[in-house]
Amino acid sequence: MRFLVMVKGDHPGSPAGPSAAHLEEMAKFNERLLAEDRIVLVEGLTSSADGVRVLFDGDAEPKLIDGPFAESKELVAGFWVLNGESLEDVVELMKQAPNPEEQGGVLEIRPIAG
Repeated sequence: MRFLVMVKGDHPGSPAGPSAAHLEEMAKFNERLLAEDRIVLVEGLTSSADGVRVLFDGDAEPKLIDGPFAESKELVAGFWVLNGESLEDVVELMKQAPNPEEQGGVLEIRPIAG
């Protein structure tokens, strides 16, 4: 089965990215996942300031909202698409991941339909 693991948290006003030590720790974790043939795809995303939201409301013309977006707790900062035996398997694996935000991050794990 495949699973989407979303790294929550985008800090629109923060120009400071992750520390070099944190990036190295995450790279080592990703190398391990690659060696275990778990990674289908892994990417980090730019700030929500670089994004656009498209809002649909019935038959009306879609409305565009330029970033940054106010609700930073609900944004996705990066993601993995992983192979796993079950949701429990991927949960146990991701409990071993480095904290995605150094200070206190959130990962959301969801099975991919199909």
